[in-house]
Amino acid sequence: MKVSGNEWFVIVNPNAGRRKGEKDWLEIARLLTEAGLAFTSVFTDAPNHAVKLSKKYIEAGFRKIIVVGGDGTLNEVINGIFCQKRFAPDEITIAMIPVGTGNDWGRSFNILPGYKQAIDIIARGRTFRQDIGKVTYTSDEKTNDRYFINMAGIGFDAIVAKKTNKQKREGKSGPFSYIINLFTSLLVFKSVVTNLIIDGKPVNEDIFSMSVAICQFNGGGMKQAPEAIADDGLFDITLITRVSRMTVIRNVTGLYDGSYVKLKQVKQFRGQVVKIESNPPLFLETDGESLGHTPMTFEIMPRCVTIVTGKD
Repeated sequence: MKVSGNEWFVIVNPNAGRRKGEKDWLEIARLLTEAGLAFTSVFTDAPNHAVKLSKKYIEAGFRKIIVVGGDGTLNEVINGIFCQKRFAPDEITIAMIPVGTGNDWGRSFNILPGYKQAIDIIARGRTFRQDIGKVTYTSDEKTNDRYFINMAGIGFDAIVAKKTNKQKREGKSGPFSYIINLFTSLLVFKSVVTNLIIDGKPVNEDIFSMSVAICQFNGGGMKQAPEAIADDGLFDITLITRVSRMTVIRNVTGLYDGSYVKLKQVKQFRGQVVKIESNPPLFLETDGESLGHTPMTFEIMPRCVTIVTGKD
């Protein structure tokens, strides 16, 4: 396959945004062509297919990828980039046309829903090198690795994400699925005693929920890491310790503007390596995708992927 240096490889998730990826693709393709962007496109056909597609087409010579989908598709592409062996990850440029229900990563870079606006940003070509996270976790008694570009959630956040993802697979999700699942999960989830170590320093807390963040938003617009900087070489770690159900309910709006971090039950840290063990296990999601459970280790990889940004 002969690839020109200006050609984009477009990965389209047809199921994103309740099948908007499929329904709106002809419009998106027309706008890409009108913007003068040369491209080759492929649809995904199963979970994790974007991992395989990005690996295959990068090894064929593509170094510019557009993701038409949501944060989960973007996460798969990031993992494909780190699976391939032809180019260093920072030689790959990633752009996003948001179609999914959450679109949290794009909020940090002014890439908001609206196909023409997203494509105008791609055509402008302003780039930014951001950090990537790597987590080693446990699943089916095996150790696995996963890369992420936005945020990982542990504990309560992962339980809410798991419910929401199940609804997506069943075609039952909607714009308010995450917030509805947040309230229903409060009825059953309890905080867990953990052994948490951040850059070698122990932090012994009962954890209700925990985020390990590169960017600021998660859960469909919740500002869970309001001070995160995507290229500072550090995770922003936010812990919600033992907390009552009513405190969570009264402060839901604070999740959207970031003011919840002022609560006495919330503690914030920064670090490069985060290790966590617990009994019973705490579950994990990265970029909204449900994975395994503790024990797990997070490592930051500074400024190692180039993204197209909508910020000036």
